[in-house]
Amino acid sequence: MENQKSFFEEISSKNTARPLASRLRPRNIADVVGQDHLLGEGKPLRRMIETDNLSSMILYGPPGSGKTTLAYVISQSTNCDFITINATSAGIKDIRQAVDAAIKNNNLYSRKTILFIDEIHRFNTSQQDALLPYVEDGVVAIIGATTENPYFEVNSPLISRLTVFTLKELDNDDIKKILAKAINDKNNGFGNYNITLKHDAEEYIVSVSSGDARFALNTLELCVLTAQKDAEGKMIIDLALAKQSAQNRIIIYDKNKDSHYDTISAFIKSLRGSSPDAAVFYLAKMLLGGEDIKFIARRMIIFASEDIGNADTNALNVAVNAFNAVAIVGMPEAKIILSQAAVYLSCAPKSNSSYLAVLSAEEDIKSGIDVTVPIHLRDSSYKNKQAFGYGKDYKYPHDYEGGYVEQNYLPKGAEARKYYHPKKIGKEEELYNYLKKIEQQNQK
Repeated sequence: MENQKSFFEEISSKNTARPLASRLRPRNIADVVGQDHLLGEGKPLRRMIETDNLSSMILYGPPGSGKTTLAYVISQSTNCDFITINATSAGIKDIRQAVDAAIKNNNLYSRKTILFIDEIHRFNTSQQDALLPYVEDGVVAIIGATTENPYFEVNSPLISRLTVFTLKELDNDDIKKILAKAINDKNNGFGNYNITLKHDAEEYIVSVSSGDARFALNTLELCVLTAQKDAEGKMIIDLALAKQSAQNRIIIYDKNKDSHYDTISAFIKSLRGSSPDAAVFYLAKMLLGGEDIKFIARRMIIFASEDIGNADTNALNVAVNAFNAVAIVGMPEAKIILSQAAVYLSCAPKSNSSYLAVLSAEEDIKSGIDVTVPIHLRDSSYKNKQAFGYGKDYKYPHDYEGGYVEQNYLPKGAEARKYYHPKKIGKEEELYNYLKKIEQQNQK
């Protein structure tokens, strides 16, 4: 536990051998960039820190958004003892040791203890349960940090006792401010170096960082370490160097977590919105993140029927063929097939009429409407069925001109119900016109 306790003391030291992102970590609220919705004047989290009246909480946000930074600021701004553990390596024994230290601090010095748990989502159910009695009794205040949705990853009894603060992804201006500080800070940054960061290089670093301050600083640091000085002793960081330094960028994509659901949602919504460019973009993100190609293809099959339907009857064929093709070909060539299908589905006319029709029918059935099949529609193909009158008075449409004859097909009480409302879009307009013609014929 002694090594764990010294974590925040260690990262606050001016050891230039430490990574740039660690050296530049803010020490007070005023130094924090971004998260104004939590740290702005009068905001709840800021008031809790300033009044030293902290309750148990979870800091939830994407990588590099400042979760550990906030924990560090709290450690510097509170009179509480601060203990930190990492859920990837800690166990119930570590939790109990931290609690024992908290009890000792309270009994001997009347000091409250804050336990910072990094990656709290890594704790299993029993480990999370071990925290419950201590949080309940106020023996220790928990600050958990996680990149995963805590409502999915933290069990209900524990999360009901914690306040969830959601950190937002840093925007481009935030990342630029952080880069500027890194270049100008003489104590912890590169202020003692003669560095010129070209505009296009800065824009590139900001773009590829995707709101991750740590990635942006790591990229800048690698640029500085590998930059060549010109004749005047200046370090020039140009676009080529920035690209070279950021080439190992990791795509944030967990196939079983938030990014998985968020990305497939964006993909489907881009298809629905007829944006082939966005659809291909999210497709590429999923593929680079290692998503199951069959999962993507299955979702496109569903989309083809749900969102395109009869507006383009070939869309379902394209999606099904794409599924079969990627199963045969596999990666990396499967991305070509998926891209072709995604572009086609995105550009196809859209209609959800068939989907809405079955939903409407389901609602009627669930509401208690009569589902008894009319006698004239019942099966009369086997022995003795006709004795009950099954099939009697049924009119065979092919025996009539145009292959249509007016008769009721719905149960008693539902005769007037209309579920399918075709749209005058694409191929479905032909169905609209056909049904309109029948309707007019029935009215004669």
